[in-house]
Amino acid sequence: MNAAPSHDLEQLLSILDLERPGEDLFIGQNPPKVSTPRTFGGQMLSQGVVAAARSLTRGNPPVHALHAHFIRGGDVHKPIEYHVQRFRDGKSFANRQVTAMQDGEELCTMLVAFQDALAGLEHAVAIPEAPHPEGLPTMGELFEGYEDKIATFVDALHPIDVRFANDPSWKLREAGRSLDHNRVWMKTDGPLPDDPVLHVAAMCYASDTTVLDSIITTHGLSWGFDRLFAATVNHSMWFHRPFRFDDWLLYATESPVAAGARGLGSGRFWMRDGTLAASVTQEALIRHFPRKK
Repeated sequence: MNAAPSHDLEQLLSILDLERPGEDLFIGQNPPKVSTPRTFGGQMLSQGVVAAARSLTRGNPPVHALHAHFIRGGDVHKPIEYHVQRFRDGKSFANRQVTAMQDGEELCTMLVAFQDALAGLEHAVAIPEAPHPEGLPTMGELFEGYEDKIATFVDALHPIDVRFANDPSWKLREAGRSLDHNRVWMKTDGPLPDDPVLHVAAMCYASDTTVLDSIITTHGLSWGFDRLFAATVNHSMWFHRPFRFDDWLLYATESPVAAGARGLGSGRFWMRDGTLAASVTQEALIRHFPRKK
């Protein structure tokens, strides 16, 4: 693990340190380094879960699940208001609704559930086979030679250390190959504080990357090479066990279906010892406009 957070990770931690002008109102800033015209969905997920957690008043149960629906894109040059509604504060359970807003309009609404872990039945599917992350190329190495094609990704904030266990979409596309799954090791690019909420928030942020890749690689397409439009519609996560996101987790994703101009991506995060930490499902509007020959 790095001795200190990278500059981009410091930026992520900074925007997760929400202002609190009211008891149930939180303000989230955008990072100064932005490469997209609208707010990154993972940013709203991460800031929203922090707002929900900071509003807890009885105990400190961990995040159990979140379900978010994206309504409109955010302006990257304006702060985002997170309005929290308290639905329940029980002994072992808590529920919050968080609505992200700008200029009086809703950007995203999230239901966030908290629950203390209890004894019960346990099982989980096995971790897929994948090479160890330390021997895999960095994102910087995978970007080499493709800087013009995928400039949006190259210029984005990179607080997460990402190591592809398979070729990314742009290399598959260039080789004329398709792939119906994706295997990526992820961790923050440096250490995180011990606060479990920040580890969940960092995973939320990272979960919005690569989860849609299998939709397009199934068809041999790639960001940057093909005329594609994608916008997240909804995003759900379930957190099964405690984890640290400043240690490697394998994010294994696939797309079970694409229909009606929408694609579904599903994924799971495993710790290195094979323990299943979290599950993810995301639906997105995704359209392909083939170039005229």
